[in-house]
Amino acid sequence: MKRIFDIVCAAGGLLLLAPVLKLAMLAVWLEDRGSPFFLGKRIAKGGGEFRMVKFRTMIRDAWKTGVNSTSASDRRITRVGQLLRKAKLDELPQLWNVLIGDMSLVGPRPQVARDADLYTAEERHMLRARPGVTDLASIVFADEGEILAGSSDPDLLYNQIIRPWKSRMALLYVDRHNFLDDV
Repeated sequence: MKRIFDIVCAAGGLLLLAPVLKLAMLAVWLEDRGSPFFLGKRIAKGGGEFRMVKFRTMIRDAWKTGVNSTSASDRRITRVGQLLRKAKLDELPQLWNVLIGDMSLVGPRPQVARDADLYTAEERHMLRARPGVTDLASIVFADEGEILAGSSDPDLLYNQIIRPWKSRMALLYVDRHNFLDDV
């Protein structure tokens, strides 16, 4: 039932939001003539990898800096990217990942391999669920960029402060989720 719900909502969302998606794509492209999309490698259910689609909100090849966590003051974020992030529109292309089955609408947020490699044995249980576009931790830590702002090492701060709480919430979801809670 959850998968059918995901497919119907993702397909409907992509169709309904097509004008917004097109405007966002155009805005990102006009800023620097680069691809409007960022395809980031993330850890999938079961531990494999998939490419998560997002609107690109940073300068081209920003991922090559080796920094995975992003503060609100990160200089790599473009002007258009700031607007997309603030409105959470950069996440909308993930509806494609939901449609093709890489992700679910609700589930633990997918992590980059470098962060998933730090999982404890208990945290590895998060990989039993299909990663989601949103979860409780995404709501609680909606201001993650502000929490990390000004940090000289945002990855370290993320792993010390944010990741442990996100993991606890994700594990709670994996152990107790049900379709009605997702809705």
